[in-house]
Amino acid sequence: MTTEHFTLQGARAATISESTSRATIFIGSVSAGMVALGLVTTATGIGTAFYAFGLILLSTLSFVGVVTFDRVLQSGIEDLRYAQRIARLRSYYFDVAPELTDYLASVPPSQRFALQGLHGGYWQIFRTIAGMIGVVTAVLAGSVAGLLAVLASDHSAVAGFTTGGVAGVAVLAVLMRFQYRAWALAAREWAFDDEGRKHVAG
Repeated sequence: MTTEHFTLQGARAATISESTSRATIFIGSVSAGMVALGLVTTATGIGTAFYAFGLILLSTLSFVGVVTFDRVLQSGIEDLRYAQRIARLRSYYFDVAPELTDYLASVPPSQRFALQGLHGGYWQIFRTIAGMIGVVTAVLAGSVAGLLAVLASDHSAVAGFTTGGVAGVAVLAVLMRFQYRAWALAAREWAFDDEGRKHVAG
C-alpha cells in the first residue's frame, strides 16, 4: 500500500510538471509573438503588413492556447484522480491501524481534498492552470476579432475594441463553462465510483 501511495505521489508530480511545462511554453510563445508584432509595427508601421502578420500570429497563438488549455485541463483532472486514490489509501491506513491517528493528519472524508490543497467552488476554475491559459487565450481570440472588425469598419477603433471585447468575453465564457463541466463530471464519476465500492463492500 505504501508503494502504491508513493507511485501515486510520483504520478501527481508528473502531471503537475507537464501542466507547468506546457503553460510555460505557451506563455513564452505569446511573449515572443508580441515582441515580433512590435518589431513588425516598428519596421512597417500600422499598415497592411501589420494587419496580415497580426491576424496570422494571433490566430496561431489562439489555436495553441486552445489545445494547451485542453491538455492542462486533462492533466488537472488526472491529478485529481490520483489525489482521490491517495485519499482512499489514507482512509485505509486509519481503518487498519487507528493508532496512527495521533501521528498523521486526520480529517473527515469531506475535508480530505482540502487537506491536499484541493478546494471547490465555481471560482476555483479561474485559479487553475487551465483557467489562466483560458484567460490568455480569450484575450488573443478577442484581439483577432478586433483586428478583423477594424479592417471591416474602415479602421474604426471603437468597432475594434467593442468587437474584440465581446468576442473575448464570449470565448472566455465558453472555455470556463467547458472546464467547469469537465470538473463536475470528474467529481460525479468519483462519487459514483465511491458509492459503488460501498455497495460492493456491503
